[in-house]
Amino acid sequence: MENLIYRRLRSTADADWAAACRLYEASFPPCERRSERDCAAALCDDRLHAECVFDGECFVGLVFWWSAGEGCAYLEHLATEPALRGRRYGARILRDLCARVGRVVLEIDPPEDDISRRRQGFYERNGFVCNAYDYIHPSYLLPPQPHRLVVMSYPAALAPAAFEAFRAFAHGVATAYAER
Repeated sequence: MENLIYRRLRSTADADWAAACRLYEASFPPCERRSERDCAAALCDDRLHAECVFDGECFVGLVFWWSAGEGCAYLEHLATEPALRGRRYGARILRDLCARVGRVVLEIDPPEDDISRRRQGFYERNGFVCNAYDYIHPSYLLPPQPHRLVVMSYPAALAPAAFEAFRAFAHGVATAYAER
């Protein structure tokens, strides 16, 4: 099995941006996406690792994660090409990210339907655990549409102080690069 190739985006003018933007818009609801203007601003922040993922020369997905300090990453967006789903690319991307940074924290929709339950199962099969904290994520777009999410973490649940640090970080980057 060939290693995946990660190409970091630094600007919406990068050659890989069009493929990433298309997948980003197709994979996430509007309240979980930034406008292109806000993406351009966020890409200038060195803490953001917006990466296009390739298997050889084939674009297979994207992973947008933030260096959140103290060996922790905030996994903001992960998506694989719809035609390539089921080929374990998502699991490989997660494994690579966890190996690179150690602790990873992410948010998912509450497991209330088949899709959200499958998503939770996917992360659990890849070593993530649910955290029992109430969590509301702010909207990226106007009008504001804050929404309840479940926080998951790897390799273990977050202590209360670590959860509060994550909440502050996630809300900070969400609001810093969002329409207001």
